[in-house]
Amino acid sequence: MKKQLVSVLTVGALTASVLAGCSGSSEEKTSGGKEVLKIWSFTDELKEPIKKFEEKNGVKVELTIVPIADYPTKLKPALESGVGAPDIFTGEIAFLKQWVDAGYWANLSEKPFNADEVKDDYIPYVYDMGKDKDGNVRALSWQTTPGGVYYKRSIAKKVLGTDDPKEIGGMMDSMDGVFEVAEKMKSKGYKMFPDEGSIRWFAQGNDPQPWVNDKQELVLTQDKKDYMDYAKELRTKQYTALAPEWSPSWFAGMDKPVKVKENGKETETEVFSYVLPTWGLHSVLKENAKKSAGDWAVTSGPSPYFWGGTWLGVYKDSKKQKLAYDFVKMMTQDEAFLTDWAKETGDVLAYKPVTEKIKTDFKDEFLGGQNNYEFFLDQADKITPGIVTKYDQQLDTLYGASVMEYVQGKKSKDEALAEFYKKVKNAYPDVKVPE
Repeated sequence: MKKQLVSVLTVGALTASVLAGCSGSSEEKTSGGKEVLKIWSFTDELKEPIKKFEEKNGVKVELTIVPIADYPTKLKPALESGVGAPDIFTGEIAFLKQWVDAGYWANLSEKPFNADEVKDDYIPYVYDMGKDKDGNVRALSWQTTPGGVYYKRSIAKKVLGTDDPKEIGGMMDSMDGVFEVAEKMKSKGYKMFPDEGSIRWFAQGNDPQPWVNDKQELVLTQDKKDYMDYAKELRTKQYTALAPEWSPSWFAGMDKPVKVKENGKETETEVFSYVLPTWGLHSVLKENAKKSAGDWAVTSGPSPYFWGGTWLGVYKDSKKQKLAYDFVKMMTQDEAFLTDWAKETGDVLAYKPVTEKIKTDFKDEFLGGQNNYEFFLDQADKITPGIVTKYDQQLDTLYGASVMEYVQGKKSKDEALAEFYKKVKNAYPDVKVPE
């Protein structure tokens, strides 16, 4: 979705509202005789829901949008002091686990919220993500963001003899299968992926573990170690277009051949597939693959994964907690609103009472009429809860850098791992790393 694209591409796309001089959420505030609810977020996608909430409740909602890079540092002082603090604020996957344990969000498991009562109505990993270390719900989300492998049907037919998502998924249900398909693509002049990082989402494997366990030990599973070798093999066997994620060539490869320089020669090639989550369809592919619309499909890779997501909760010191939670409930539990939202935006919902009713009605012409909604819901149910930690964003970045040094031949595998361990220890002295 749009917000996730902003978080990884640029913070300049969103304009922050004026922060100075805001009155605290502890103060009773009205606008034109209407009660005012204040929301802070790093995304603009709440604008339309806010309009619906205002109409339904006769209130005024002030939305402050802060670029994702500045969001935690702008928000934290307001939450700690209460000065200018919002009644509701959102959290992004990169820092969610830190925030649910920080005590700034109200405990939604307690009365009058009673969020525990709707636990079974949510996709498990999504509900689990909003819980603090004591198991209390602090934030909820309306969406689930599992991923898949988007591929071009025309290339699949030429090289693999079929464009059927289930058949293609069966061919790629293991890393060995992925490389078999990649070799076939190469033999016909195509590239399997834009870059080596495409397969990082499958590094968790089918037995995902948190980066740091409850003993404060770094957990580098065999699957994650194997990822280093798979990434190296992609580069060595020239299965990618050498187009780094979010680069101009990465985007360009979605809709046209791209130039690749290999063995001292420059050639043009087409990219077969991109590994992206739910929001990648609407905010990435549809925006950059207009000529090839209808020639795409989505299928599963070697293991399920998710990427991104937005959670929201009520500020613990808000004087308008009931009204604030009414908004949270509308975004996460209102069946009429969520049904319309899903149909208007294509957002894949986490709230099962709605998804069970609407999932069979979806088809996307960009994907050749495929019902991607059912596909993603099936993938979401396979995601293991409890694997996200507050260390993830930093450790993912550090590990990715070490992997690329190995891929590019700058370090041996052992040297790259040793460097990774060293950087982890420097960043988190409390985490135990292998000797």
